[in-house]
Amino acid sequence: MKFLQFLFYPNPANASYTSPKALALLIVCALLVLGSFWLKRWRRKQDPVAKKLSRNWSSVSFWLGLIGLFLIVARVETISYVSMRLWWLFWFAALVAYVFIQVRMFKARHYEILPKEKVEDPREKYLPGKK
Repeated sequence: MKFLQFLFYPNPANASYTSPKALALLIVCALLVLGSFWLKRWRRKQDPVAKKLSRNWSSVSFWLGLIGLFLIVARVETISYVSMRLWWLFWFAALVAYVFIQVRMFKARHYEILPKEKVEDPREKYLPGKK
């Protein structure tokens, strides 16, 4: 029961922008937003299969970072019900689920087309050709 009260308490204890937890979360969320722009540039240099599999990585990274930044500001500014710890649990669960699914899909669907090796048969020049 205490755990549910901990998660659903509408206005948790005050936090500040200088607290280590808030700073760490600010850095992680800012890196997600900045990383989304890097992912967009990275996709241009990839093979078509990797491009198709990483199609929505940058947008998901951007939105998760933006939502995280919003949750941090709501917590520090003590906005009731938006600063609940439950939203961080949902945010983290969404992040873990998305990464897990994308890693499994990437492992299952990423492949390289290997060039065919043509075997040189010395008898081939003596065999009849196609008409």
